[in-house]
Amino acid sequence: MTAKCPICRKASVKLYQPFCSKRCADLDLGSWLNGNYRLPSDEEVSFEEFESELANDDNFFGKIK
Repeated sequence: MTAKCPICRKASVKLYQPFCSKRCADLDLGSWLNGNYRLPSDEEVSFEEFESELANDDNFFGKIK
């Protein structure tokens, strides 16, 4: 049984697995980057709080202690 591309449902190609082409892989990446794949939550996080957490994380962006 051949796996199907989650975007267009054509047969997947080993090079782009689980997708059938670079186009479908890029469409999926775009969906991730646009926030289309997320779990609903009642928790609200402000941008400032998020930015502060990133600034305090010494391992973010590969910083070495």
